Amino acid sequence: MTVDILWRQIPIREAELSLTKVLRCGQTFRWKNINNVWSFAIHDRVVLLKQDEEYLHYSHLMKESLTTQKSTAESEKQTLEFVKDYFNLSVNLVDLYDHWSSQHEPFKKSKLTPFEQFKGIRILRQDPWETVVSFICSSNNNVKRISKMCDSLCSEFGDYINEHDGVQYHSFPSAEKLASSSKIETRLRELGFGYRAKYIYQTAVKFVDNKGFPDITIEKLNSLRNEEYELSHNFLLQLTGVGPKVADCICLMALDKHDCVPVDTHVFQIAVRDYKFKGKKDMKTMNKVTYDAIRLFFKDLFGEYAGWAQSVLFASDLGDLNNVTKRAKTLVKVGA
Repeated sequence: MTVDILWRQIPIREAELSLTKVLRCGQTFRWKNINNVWSFAIHDRVVLLKQDEEYLHYSHLMKESLTTQKSTAESEKQTLEFVKDYFNLSVNLVDLYDHWSSQHEPFKKSKLTPFEQFKGIRILRQDPWETVVSFICSSNNNVKRISKMCDSLCSEFGDYINEHDGVQYHSFPSAEKLASSSKIETRLRELGFGYRAKYIYQTAVKFVDNKGFPDITIEKLNSLRNEEYELSHNFLLQLTGVGPKVADCICLMALDKHDCVPVDTHVFQIAVRDYKFKGKKDMKTMNKVTYDAIRLFFKDLFGEYAGWAQSVLFASDLGDLNNVTKRAKTLVKVGA
């Protein structure tokens, strides 16, 4: 079915939001870029985005079964609300970059700081359940394979939404769907998930088993946006396949913990090489003490949006986000 796409626009410069950088830097794994249009399926629509120097342009395709049930004005308003929320557009990124640049100044080695080279990178505010599953998939993995896994999850277990530019879009599957049968784990293994199949299935079961895990619910997960970091972090550690790094990725990218800095060996190297982090003598290898010390080091340096700053540092270190799927094996590589 051919549908005319009606585009709306938000006045926003790339210094505040660079779609290309944000959607390729390892935060999210389901956005597609087809003919310079970014596309992403949520529960009732396909969201479409494109950008020029002055504007972010947005549109959508409703779920086929809903195309006549919502007015154009209502659906447009909902898409705009999604875009503003998903990209955290209430946060003034240029002001943050100015602050990070001033904090970086004592460590400056070249004419341009990372915050001058890689403008427009902001942390997304993603659906917590999807973020949990996506980052379980990230264990010892790379962006290209994670994206393939997420696509498989949606096409195999999600609901059909609509088709655009020859591509069929499906929603991200619910915990109930992924816990509906023990055969789900077997099917995930057939799809190439390896040991992560067990992690995903067992985590989904925890969210739907009210007797065995009464405190683990989707409602509780979503409510962590309003809780302190430690409580949120510890809740996530109860989930199968979620270690400290994955828990902190979820805290930062879905649960509004903006000062949370996920730490791996790559972030450790950035701290030592670029910011003269020394710590104690026993901090030569990655362990809990080292992990917490580096996380707090960056938090003290960059402030309440330290997790955002760290994402820019990583992008700068990676260098070429156009080749992120080829070169970013360490971007989401984690340990338990």
